[in-house]
Amino acid sequence: MPIIILILTTIGGALWWWARQNPDQAIYAAQDAVTTARNAPRKLAFRRQTKAHPVEGIDDARIAICALAQAFIELDSLPTAEQRTHLNTLLRTKLRASADEAQEMEVLGRWLVAQCQTPGAAITRLARRLHRIDGDASWDLLQDILTSLVDGELSHAQMDAVADMKRAFHR
Repeated sequence: MPIIILILTTIGGALWWWARQNPDQAIYAAQDAVTTARNAPRKLAFRRQTKAHPVEGIDDARIAICALAQAFIELDSLPTAEQRTHLNTLLRTKLRASADEAQEMEVLGRWLVAQCQTPGAAITRLARRLHRIDGDASWDLLQDILTSLVDGELSHAQMDAVADMKRAFHR
């Protein structure tokens, strides 16, 4: 513990010395860090609404599709590393996202699924939000991504999830 305190004190002292020598740069660095932290969700078209569920803050259909795909593969058990890698590849190819965008969408998608408590509840809520954002335009793309993620037959929970999605899309 004393070693950790020593390291933190040394780092703090170096930062204090740098800020004293370069006050204008220190102020700009702090402002840039705060601006970057505030604008990160906006970069992906996600906005937090007061007294509203986080899923209601999604404005980009790609984020909703990514979160739906993650909830879909989490229905039976935790997804394997292979499934996560395959999802990342599908996001880059089907949704035309860069590697950084795909990774950010995955992190935000996992968080949105966690906010819904269960993957089943996430699928229902996300499918309704996706339908409100994009109408029926994204149904074929969503179906294509989900069928690519499944190895073989659908489980009972996944069949129920597909039925929930169809209900949300009024199909």
